[in-house]
Amino acid sequence: MSDLWIRRTVALPLIFLAFAAEAFAATPGAEVTLIHMGDVHGHLVEHPNVRSDGNGASMGGLARMYTVIKGIRQRHPGATITVNSGDTVQGSAEALFTQGEAIITVLNRFAIDVDNPGNWDYLYGTDVFLQQFAGPDARFHANAIAANLYYDGPPYATKTGNRVLPPYWITEVNGLKIGFIGYTASRGPQAVKTEITRGFRMTEGEAEFPEFIRVLRDIKQVDVLVVISELGLAANIDLSNRNPGIDVILSSDMHETTPHTIRTHTGAWVVDEGQDGQVLNEMTLRKHNGRVSLVKFTQHRITMDIRPDPEIDALVKKVRAPFVTGPAFVPGRWINPFNGTALMHPIDTIVGYTDVPLYRANFSDEKMPAVIEGSSHDFLTDAFRSVARTDVGVIRGFRYGTHVSAGPVSYEDIYHFIPIGPLIAKGTITGHQIHRLVDDSAYACLSTDVSFGWTGGWVAGLSGVTLDFDPYGGRLNYSSNYMVGGIPMDEQKRYSVAGYFYKEDPEEINRLRTKNLEVLKDSNGQPMDAVEVVAQYLSSLPAHRVTKETLKLDRFRLLRKLPAPLYGNREIQPLGGVPVEP
Repeated sequence: MSDLWIRRTVALPLIFLAFAAEAFAATPGAEVTLIHMGDVHGHLVEHPNVRSDGNGASMGGLARMYTVIKGIRQRHPGATITVNSGDTVQGSAEALFTQGEAIITVLNRFAIDVDNPGNWDYLYGTDVFLQQFAGPDARFHANAIAANLYYDGPPYATKTGNRVLPPYWITEVNGLKIGFIGYTASRGPQAVKTEITRGFRMTEGEAEFPEFIRVLRDIKQVDVLVVISELGLAANIDLSNRNPGIDVILSSDMHETTPHTIRTHTGAWVVDEGQDGQVLNEMTLRKHNGRVSLVKFTQHRITMDIRPDPEIDALVKKVRAPFVTGPAFVPGRWINPFNGTALMHPIDTIVGYTDVPLYRANFSDEKMPAVIEGSSHDFLTDAFRSVARTDVGVIRGFRYGTHVSAGPVSYEDIYHFIPIGPLIAKGTITGHQIHRLVDDSAYACLSTDVSFGWTGGWVAGLSGVTLDFDPYGGRLNYSSNYMVGGIPMDEQKRYSVAGYFYKEDPEEINRLRTKNLEVLKDSNGQPMDAVEVVAQYLSSLPAHRVTKETLKLDRFRLLRKLPAPLYGNREIQPLGGVPVEP
């Protein structure tokens, strides 16, 4: 009997337990309210949600989020703990050019109690990570914890095997002793240069989960045990199912939203917090007669009818002022820490227009599900291919990236898609490499081995290529019937390709070994930042506009629908994976 079968057959009982817990009228006892935010990805201000659950309305913004946080604290005076669960310092131009300091400056006013770093929090290298998250003088004042993060070799050889951060944090609220175990991601950012996490090692949490459950339960004797984890929602559910003793898991990384809690086999409540600061979780727990119960769970949507907190709103404007149109913007002041290019235009400068909403976030039951394809990735790869004049454009299937409504496209929008400082290069790869790129990335997000088979992200994006895609095909059989430029693809032939390039990996484009590699340069012979490549592409289009004719979607012809959701919430990435079926 397969583990996947067990997961699917217990889904309805789990859903019933979750709903029952949320409606449970508990007897009197000590209470604590958890405020759960995370996956902000550098977003300081609101932005549209063009997915079906947003209908294009703007959501988010740290000033509005703080208004909600203050309201929760006022309703539960002295009984709240605020948790930030990773992927904080990456995702915007303001974050990129300040190496995360812009977002940290604002969040330090939130009085966050505890934090677990995410994979994108390592973006600027281990030295910056240590400055921001480690030790009593950490720039981010949030008590960062991670049980699965270790020093490993140069430049920290003398510390090899030691933990980088404390594995847990304990506090007391209303007489309750509450313990938090932190888990960072099991890998560093996969889309960027390989040396970013040099000197660090992350694990999948297999050894650390039971170890620290025992420590906090048996030795520290906490009343409530909370895990905050960037290992991803599916892996967190799997780990909880195999490790009893956890009361709550505050999950992050996958950008799933959980309007209803998920209850695991071992009784833990699991929730996720979406993406880009558009939702915030509130969870009140009660301990009575040795039993922890869930009094109430609410997933707040940060909508525009929420009044921004005046103090945070003013601070956000101050932090953004040097980047937007106005006297504080100085051309050339900000230097990209990855490629040395200078920011010459305010980020609110309009560079083009689109008739097609640009995003990658659709639920698994919608047309063009995000785990397979997104209009934003189609658009970006079109830009790389067009400017480089190649057969193919490629990009990794990253989960982060804002939504752009039909209408103007600004530099700010493009930086939300490309906040990691790549250049764009062209070279040649084989048809076989293209095929493997798709199938390997598909296995990494559709495998039923959710704890070890998944490596983050979704299926890679392509331009100039169409194919058939069967999510039930399994490794080496997900994709078929490739066409390049309308002609059947030859796996042995070399095709010209354009995509992300980092000088530290001089023979690779998009982490693919490439021949005849050449970095794109501007009219002055200087290497072009990827954002400028996209802006140049927009300027080359008639009326500088992306239309339905210029942006062809559904490049991956989905042959069978993805599995139904397991736990009562809509899913973006199937949380049990996709079984191999004939």
